[in-house]
Amino acid sequence: MVEELLTAAAAVGAAGFAYVVAGARVVKQYERGVVFRLGRVAGQVRSPGFTMVVPFVDRLRKVNLQIVTMPVPAQEGITRDNVTVRVDAVVYFRVVDPAAAIVNVEDYRFAVSQMAQTSLRSIIGKSELDDLLSNREKLNQGLELMIDSPAVGWGVQIDRVEIKDVSLPDTMKRSMARQAEADRERRARIINADAELQASKKLAEAAQQMEGTPSALQLRLLQTVVAVAAEKNSTLVLPFPVELLRFLERAQQQPQQQPQPQPRTESSPSPPPVER
Repeated sequence: MVEELLTAAAAVGAAGFAYVVAGARVVKQYERGVVFRLGRVAGQVRSPGFTMVVPFVDRLRKVNLQIVTMPVPAQEGITRDNVTVRVDAVVYFRVVDPAAAIVNVEDYRFAVSQMAQTSLRSIIGKSELDDLLSNREKLNQGLELMIDSPAVGWGVQIDRVEIKDVSLPDTMKRSMARQAEADRERRARIINADAELQASKKLAEAAQQMEGTPSALQLRLLQTVVAVAAEKNSTLVLPFPVELLRFLERAQQQPQQQPQPQPRTESSPSPPPVER
């Protein structure tokens, strides 16, 4: 009799232990548990740690609350200024309502991915090429609002959306390169023109100063010779004043223009008259 009681107690204990093991669940710190009892959500969302469910009656669904980094495949579209581009992005989101993420949408990850692709195409069509290249912060905010509006009902919160890369056609890249090169050439010419203007003003002021003191021109000439000689060049170029050349030319022409004295010719004496 005692043996039968011990056997029954052992069987009950084993059944109880098996029941506890079958109903024991562990929810991790970054997870939350949603319990479905006979197909309906039962009770509150289970917090992290050890929890129990009714075996064969309850079904526990765990939902990850970590931030999910989801890359958006490159989408090809035509901008508002009729340029074909390919744009890819990345979406950062997390679940804030585990029950809504399980009940309201079949697969919230797939839903967020499709909404991100659709919103990205819409943003491409509403923007110009310059905005896609230089004003990405504003486009990121607009894209985040477009994705976050329907995601609220799915128990998902969009933390951030970033446009990663904008791929342009090769012809557009060459056109933009030529435009940038022309702009740089224009700025270089403007800078050179400003430098020439400032230099001409300074040279005019220097000429006015040297006009009052002619010796300053000779000193400047000697200083130029010293500066050129310091470079150890084999060829030395000396500036020669044009006024000096003109002076020498006039000095050479004056002796040629003076009239030369003609030699005197003595007339022969006429013969004396002959007397008849």
